[in-house]
Amino acid sequence: MNRTLYTLLFHLGLPLVALRLYLRARKAPAYGQRIAERFALDLPVMHQGGIWVHAVSVGESIAAAPLVRALLKAYPDSSITLTCMTPTGSERIRAMFADEPRIQHCYLPYDLPWAAGRFLDHVRPRLGIIMETELWPNHIHQCAKRGIPVALANARLSERSARGYARFAKLTRPMLAEMSFIAVQTEAEAQRFLDLGARAECVQVTGSIKFDLKIDEQLVPQARALRERWGATQRPVWIAASTHEGEDALILQAHRQLLQVHGDALLILVPRHPERFNAVHALCAAQFATVRRSSGAAVTAQAQVLLGDTMGELLFLYALADIAFVGGSLVATGGHNPLEPAALALPVLMGPHVFNFLEISAMLREAGALQQVDNADGLAEAVRRLIELPQDAQRMGEAGRAVMRANQGALQRLLEGLARLLRD
Repeated sequence: MNRTLYTLLFHLGLPLVALRLYLRARKAPAYGQRIAERFALDLPVMHQGGIWVHAVSVGESIAAAPLVRALLKAYPDSSITLTCMTPTGSERIRAMFADEPRIQHCYLPYDLPWAAGRFLDHVRPRLGIIMETELWPNHIHQCAKRGIPVALANARLSERSARGYARFAKLTRPMLAEMSFIAVQTEAEAQRFLDLGARAECVQVTGSIKFDLKIDEQLVPQARALRERWGATQRPVWIAASTHEGEDALILQAHRQLLQVHGDALLILVPRHPERFNAVHALCAAQFATVRRSSGAAVTAQAQVLLGDTMGELLFLYALADIAFVGGSLVATGGHNPLEPAALALPVLMGPHVFNFLEISAMLREAGALQQVDNADGLAEAVRRLIELPQDAQRMGEAGRAVMRANQGALQRLLEGLARLLRD
């Protein structure tokens, strides 16, 4: 399939796109808002000539934050246009950069040539930066037509994704050839991009900027103080973060088993998507004494589950815990970022589905910082063991933090590559 056929199919599929937005808006009303932006209509007034950074949703927005802050510092005269595709990503961007006047934000329009062109003519960026692997052929081609260099930052490409792109080589190969810089996380991913048609001089292994995560020095003391206020300094507290549909029930099953041995254990359960908060609360409340974080209520000795139903607090909720399970991994979603709990020196548990973070999870596992479990029983047993063997938990946590420190520097290497594009 070439780009012309892809564009035709995209236009024919617009009724399905509208139906999907309508169905999602029934659960999350924000999907029914700002529709015009998705077609580059009614865009906010924006400064031109700056840097455009695209982060598809919440995870990529958080990953992009250190890069965006570094760009603000390195280019004090430039505005930065941050785009995303989801309401939760938009909310996160606005929360993170509410006090930064040089940040401007809108949704990235759908990958239609006329919408992509209108967006680029409205913003006129000097450089486009796409986070991870959010590749849109028409957006990249419209940048190439206008002489705007495009970089893929913190790029990752699993074997499975590479096979998917390879099936559409007539679309993928020209698109990758139009990229100016592909900063990949690992050698294996670099080879996959080269095999798909990226130019060798444009591909560089920079590592993952997720290793450059900086923890606010006040975070751990604040979390410790809150646990003291709850009277929970001696309670075993574990967190299951970024969970997906079908996973929460397994985690609650594991917690039920854990409570049979450690009756004072507290679970912090954090669903990945806010539109699921109410449904997950109902699931928890039917089985356990549950407190919603959004209520601001204290967690008493009777509480068995704290539902993390707030936005932008994940690192703080991790800091409240002694043991971390990273979600999206007991179901076939591919897992979420295990480096966030590792940076806080927590022992990390994940399920078998970690293909989104294959190399990073392997590094942590080989260092003794991460343990993979297969099911609810395995999860319950792993949490129990770490509660009963605190020295093992501490060793795992320290190993994770050591992996973080040993692999930092990707952000600086990425910034050097971007600076070359801006100079050229």
